[in-house]
Amino acid sequence: MGLDDDALDYHASDPPGKVEISTTKPTNTQRDLSLAYSPGVAAPCRAIADDPTEAFTHTTKGNMVGVVSNGSAVLGLGDIGAQAAKPVMEGKGVLFKRFADIDVFDIELDQATADELVATVSAMEPTFGGINLEDIKAPECFEVERRLGDAMDVPVFHDDQHGTAIISGAALLNAAEIAGKDLSDLDVVFSGAGASAIATAKFYVSLGVDREHITMCDSSGVITEDRDVNEFKAAFAQPADSGGDLADAMAGADVFVGLSVGGIVNQAMVRSMADDPIVFAMANPDPEIDYESAKAAREDTVIMATGRSDYPNQVNNVLGFPFIFRGALDVRATDINEEMKVAAATALADLAKQDVPDEVVKAYGDQPLQFGSEYIIPKPLDPRVLFEVAPAVADAAMETGVARTELDLVDYREELEARLGKSREMMRIVINKAKSEQQRIALGEGGDEKMIRAAHQMHEAGIADPVLLGDRDTIQGTVDALSLDFDPDVVDPDEGDHSAYADTLYDLRKRKGITRNEAESLVARDPNYLGSTMVEAGDADAFLTGLTHHYPSALKPPLQVVGTAPDTDYVAGVYMLTFQNRVVFCADATVNQDPDADVLAEVAQHTADLARRFNVDPRVAVLSYSNFGSVDNEGTRKPRRAAQQLREDDDIDFPVDGEMQADTAVVEDILQGSYEFSDLDTAANVLIFPNLEAGNIGYKLLQRLGGADAIGPMLVGMNKPVHVLQRGDEVKDIVNLAAVAAADAQQRED
Repeated sequence: MGLDDDALDYHASDPPGKVEISTTKPTNTQRDLSLAYSPGVAAPCRAIADDPTEAFTHTTKGNMVGVVSNGSAVLGLGDIGAQAAKPVMEGKGVLFKRFADIDVFDIELDQATADELVATVSAMEPTFGGINLEDIKAPECFEVERRLGDAMDVPVFHDDQHGTAIISGAALLNAAEIAGKDLSDLDVVFSGAGASAIATAKFYVSLGVDREHITMCDSSGVITEDRDVNEFKAAFAQPADSGGDLADAMAGADVFVGLSVGGIVNQAMVRSMADDPIVFAMANPDPEIDYESAKAAREDTVIMATGRSDYPNQVNNVLGFPFIFRGALDVRATDINEEMKVAAATALADLAKQDVPDEVVKAYGDQPLQFGSEYIIPKPLDPRVLFEVAPAVADAAMETGVARTELDLVDYREELEARLGKSREMMRIVINKAKSEQQRIALGEGGDEKMIRAAHQMHEAGIADPVLLGDRDTIQGTVDALSLDFDPDVVDPDEGDHSAYADTLYDLRKRKGITRNEAESLVARDPNYLGSTMVEAGDADAFLTGLTHHYPSALKPPLQVVGTAPDTDYVAGVYMLTFQNRVVFCADATVNQDPDADVLAEVAQHTADLARRFNVDPRVAVLSYSNFGSVDNEGTRKPRRAAQQLREDDDIDFPVDGEMQADTAVVEDILQGSYEFSDLDTAANVLIFPNLEAGNIGYKLLQRLGGADAIGPMLVGMNKPVHVLQRGDEVKDIVNLAAVAAADAQQRED
């Protein structure tokens, strides 16, 4: 299966689509229902009828944005119609929620004219606190936005126009500073004259670029006053004697802004530009000129930005619209005006000059992130974007009189942090870490379709260098059948000389019942022994297996060959469960059937160390069905002793307590309300279960009923990175665990 098939599966998996509606108030009792609906709902209805602004207090209006499109200009797809645009609009809703906790209704309208769109959208004003127009073709989009802005008392924002303008505007502010050039002196050339290009050119003028210094080119060349073009292009027409093509326009220019098509700029055109040129090649997926070619075209500094995430300085609209709407909604703004857009761009530019937190550096693979030509705009996963841009937008709204409520900006920043909580997108941190220095990961069961698809995704995403263990012809046949553009690295036990691996196995196990012939046979026929010996010999950095094996049989070879880490007696299987506002590590869920207190204590230490790899400060609870001696028998004494051992260990530098019930561990009110003596002053995020049965049951209940995403099982305590999958794991589980293994291997190297 290729990318398209994976995307179709992703969107079609039950429930179809990417968004759903959930309740935010209790609905468990008859009284709850009477408050939610009849007769209780009459009270807020009357309040809103008396004062319409009460809708912000008693309904979702204040946190609800309508993402509206007619599908006439979908990025990369063109005029595909309203219904076909729905996956894109749902995706926009996902980004609103993920980055700014804004709820969205996606509205797809089968309407072509500006009159129809304006009439329909304006009629929906009572529902929304703001309108995000999306993928509406030019020039109608300009008229629709203008008329809706005049007609509606909530902010209207066409992201295709202003998103790129604002983000690239922030990049321009910093690029000009680095190049030592004043905005008013810049000669700027645009390739492209659509909605985004025109809006970006207008915004650059708002930032300080001289309108007369902007040259705009469309597919026919430079737009001049003698050409018959629409009024929006005409606003940037140069004198009639200024004609020519894009190459002519770029000669001597300080800035190139590409919002057109890939590959239309060559190195000679970049060489013709002024000293230390600024090149924003933002066509997607292929820029007007690729990063390497542009940088290699000249010996001086080329300050380069693209729309791609695999190059420095990605101009990504997600840096803008979620946070702009967040600020606008929170002051109940009636508009998103030019001052608010400039405030957003300025806040982004200023943020790029600040010291980057370690957590962000780690999220992007420990690469240096310091203000300069390779870092002129913040990264989308920088959590500070929310806390910098939204307050700046809110402040500009209040200063310019379009806010209906005033905010204390200091308190507001704290509220924003609380809204999204402290947890991060855990796997994104690990995946970006894995990408920074690719590790060679051996994959057992290399002939399995899921493993091959996972290897392809790892390769495509740059997460790791996968090595498939298995029959070469079988693997290649599956690759061909799935139409994967992929030349896999294969280690076939039937090919080449693997005697060195047999020697390794024999040396390790010759006094434990294995002969030289048996060692050779095991390496040849069992990929779990082959992969383990590859890791032990240093020919692979990590090993994943278990997709088609029972967990114990898959774990046995790595334990025999790789073994446990120094000063370690026990391994354990840990699941990381990520919720909306917290992350919890659960151990042991896969290995130790009936551990004693010593095992529980060691597993707790391993799991705490694992949590720190994800930038989580561990708070450990050793679980039981008893709270601090409320039941006294051998079963409850075991976790009690484990917790006591850990507390008495001078080398333990994390809070730990137990034995305690699960709800005591995770509900702070219970913990502090009834057990104020506990060494845990807040809810635990590392849960140590008393035995394998409890651990396996517990994590699965949390995953299925609690709506958590489960990552794992991650094997802790091994001497080198080895992870055993669960039978039937999906491709995404394999890829996630591979990223964990790669990051683990990097850390061990460091």
